[in-house]
This record gives sequence, C-alpha cells and structure tokens, in this order.
Amino acid sequence: MTLRLLAVHAHPDDESSKGAATLARYAAEGVDVLVATCTGGERGDVLNPTLDREEVRRDLPAIRRREMADAARILGIRHTFLGHEDSGLTEPPPAGSFAALPLPEATKPLLDLMREFRPQVVVTYDETGGYPHPDHIRTHEVTTAAFAESDDGTPRKLYYLATLSRSWFQAIHEATLAAGQESMMGPVLEELPPADVLTVTTRIRCEDHFATRDAALRAHATQMDPEHPFFAHSREIERKAWPWEDYHLARTNGPVEIGAGLEDDLFAGLR
Repeated sequence: MTLRLLAVHAHPDDESSKGAATLARYAAEGVDVLVATCTGGERGDVLNPTLDREEVRRDLPAIRRREMADAARILGIRHTFLGHEDSGLTEPPPAGSFAALPLPEATKPLLDLMREFRPQVVVTYDETGGYPHPDHIRTHEVTTAAFAESDDGTPRKLYYLATLSRSWFQAIHEATLAAGQESMMGPVLEELPPADVLTVTTRIRCEDHFATRDAALRAHATQMDPEHPFFAHSREIERKAWPWEDYHLARTNGPVEIGAGLEDDLFAGLR
C-alpha cells in the first residue's frame, strides 16, 4: 500500500514553519507527501528587512511562488497551489478572496484534489487557524469540509497541528537557560496563552530533520527575518529538549485502530 500524506496550508511558508520536519521525515521514508497551499500569499508583506525594497514588493507574488518551489525541493515533497486569492488582514476580506468565497466554492478545489490524490492522512490547522488570519481559519474550514465530503473512504485520519505550542517554547526556554545560554523565548512566552490550546495525541520524532526544516524556512526569504527569535536557539538543545512535532487527532473516517497512549506515527492503525 502506498502511504499518502496531504498537508493543507494557507500561504507559502506555512508548510515550513509548521510541521516541516514531519513532512521531511515521511518523505525520506518513502511516503508520498503533498502540500496544498490555498493561496499565493499575494497580500502578504516583506518581513525580511534586508529584502524590503520596491522591486521585491512589486514582484512579491512571483517571488513567493519561487520560494515555495525551493522549499518543496528542500523538504523532498510535492506541492500544488489551490488557486485561491490571499484575503489579507482587512475586514471584511476583499471580494473574491479566499475568506470571502462561499464555503462550498472555497472547498471544491481541495475536495477535487483529495479525490485525485487519495491521502490516508490529512493535516491542517485547528478552528483557530493557529492564529487569527482569515485565510488560516478558512483553511481549517475547507479542510474539515473536504474531509467530511470525501466519499471514497480514502482520507482516514485528520490531524490538527499542535506545533509551536506554549509547551514547546517553555521547554526550549528552560533548556537554553539550563545550558547557561541566553534565551530569546521569554518575551514570546509572555504573549502566549497560559495553557496549550490542543491536547496532544501524537508525537512524531523528527529531530534528524530539523536542519531540513530550517533550510526550507530560510528558502522563504521574503517572509523570514534572519534575526527572528526562532533562529536564535541552539538546535542541539532543541534536539534534546523537544525532538518531535506534535499533533491532535481530530477526526477519523471509517475503522481506525487507535491504541492507548500517545501515537508515534500519523499512519498508526493504517499500516
């Protein structure tokens, strides 16, 4: 049986900042991994001060597509755009943008892709979107709708990303301080909710792929400030303190054998 994993994201770069080491691990193991990006990130900003120039801003949609292709190559995965227009952060979202479309219309490209690709496992955001960007929330909505509407029984498990949780930031912060190093996680922790949003059901060991994750993230050069705190902590400390990426099993479709305790495989019960 060919194992197939579909990760659904809102914008180019989301796949590299959320669950990328998991994707790289499964791709290296021979799983057919496909990332579907709902929009092109056309209304995004240039977040890297060294690239914030007029010519870059003018050509940003094309640049972000090239960045996405580079990141996919680094991760060893396949990739497709679903063709929706970035909604930006204005309220209400612009007419015709992803968040403004009726849900059935917004869902159709992903549902068509699921029926063609036939993944056993689908990964996306929880109902908060991971953060309250309209496209992230709509990505959750279309993915859960497409999972429910897939009528051939192929998508068996739907997971929500539980990465970049308070627990992750806290663990890296404490391990960094314990190693006698300065941590840049303190200010981030002050802004986070006091508890994790999701219950973790699944932990994927992927520390051998953190370097691949980082390289893919840096490929999105317009979106990644090299001075961002995420790049500041020791990767050796991270590999020891938190060698996995976390997920929440949200739904199953058909009989799936769920064991006791934490899963260590997104395909648990399906192999």
